Amino acid sequence: MKHTTHNQRQAIVGCLLGTAVGDALGLSCEGLSRRRIAKLYPDLNRYHFFFTKGMMSDDTEHSSLVAQALIIAQGDEQQFIHALAWKLRIWLLGMPAGIGFATLRAIIKLWLGVSPQYSGVFSAGNGAAMRIALIGVCFGNEPEKLQTFVRITTRITHTDPKAEWGAFAIALAAYLASLQEDISPQVYLNILANYLPHAEPAFLYRIQRAVDSVNTQQTTLDFAAQLGLTKGISGYVYDTVPLVIHAWLSHQQDYAGAVQNLIRCGGDTDTTAAIVGAIVGARVGKTGIPNLWLENLWDYPRSVQWLEGLSERLADSLQGATRPYRLFFLPLIIRNILFTIIVLGHGLRRLFPPY
Repeated sequence: MKHTTHNQRQAIVGCLLGTAVGDALGLSCEGLSRRRIAKLYPDLNRYHFFFTKGMMSDDTEHSSLVAQALIIAQGDEQQFIHALAWKLRIWLLGMPAGIGFATLRAIIKLWLGVSPQYSGVFSAGNGAAMRIALIGVCFGNEPEKLQTFVRITTRITHTDPKAEWGAFAIALAAYLASLQEDISPQVYLNILANYLPHAEPAFLYRIQRAVDSVNTQQTTLDFAAQLGLTKGISGYVYDTVPLVIHAWLSHQQDYAGAVQNLIRCGGDTDTTAAIVGAIVGARVGKTGIPNLWLENLWDYPRSVQWLEGLSERLADSLQGATRPYRLFFLPLIIRNILFTIIVLGHGLRRLFPPY
C-alpha cells in the first residue's frame, strides 16, 4: 500500500485549488489580446467575471473529473480509463458552456459506443494538458505509472503525439513542484528529455528556448513576444506549454506572479492560468494561494469546499480503498445555464470601449 506524505497531500490540495483560482482569474480575459487586457482589466488582483466574484470553466471541471476517476480506480489502469470515460460522458450532459472541438468529438464517440482506447481524435490542443497536473502529483515518483496514466488521460480525447508530450511536460513540472524545492530550469529540461527520448526535436527546442529565457531573466510577456505570440497564447500545445513552463520556472514560489504574468500574455488565458496555477499550487499548497481569491471564488456545486474535500479524498485513496466523491447533477445544470448567461454578457461588454 502506498503511503501518502503530508507534503503530497498538501500538494494535491494546492494543485486542484490552484487550478480553480487560475482558471477563474483568467476566464474574463479569455480570447483577448494583451493590449485589450491592459485596457479592460488593468487590475488583475481581483476577479472580473461576475463583479468581484470568480467562476470556473472546463479546465477545473476536467481536473476534478480526473480526480474522481483516480479515486474510483485505486491505481488500476483499466478502471481509471473506464471511470474517466463515464465522467466525461456525464459532464457533457450537464451542458458545459465551454468545450474544445476535439474533446467534444471524442465524447460523442464515447456516447456512440466507441471504446475509450479509440475515442480520441487527432488534435494537439490543450485539452489533455489542462487536466493532467494531478497525475504528476500522484504518480511522479512511479515513472512507469506516470507515463501510463499520462498516456491514458491524453489519448481518451487527443491522439496527436504533440498533445501527449505537452501533457507529460506539465505532469512532470507538477510533480517536481510538489517536492517543494526550487528546481533549476536546465535540470527540468534534462529530466524531461530523458523521459521523452522520441519526442519531436521541435517540441524540446521550444522548452529549451523557455529555459534559456528564464536563465536570462526575461519576463514571460517578453518571451511570448519572442515566440511571435503578441496577440495571445493560442490553444495549440506547442504554444501553451513553453509559456506555462516559463511562468512556473520564473515564479516557483509566487502563485500570484505566475498566474498574473500568463494572463497578461492574452489568448487562452483561463487554460494557461489554470495550468500554471496547478503547478505552482502544488508547490505552495493552499496557504500559498491568495486568500482573497479563494474567498471570492463563487461557484456551486464545485465550490472551494467541494474541491478541497475532493483533494483530501484523493489523497486518502492513494493509501487504500475509499468511497467515490460525487457531485449533485441537477444544481450543475442550473449553474451552467447561469454561467452561460454571464459569458454572453462578457461577449456583449467586449463590443464597447476602451479599445
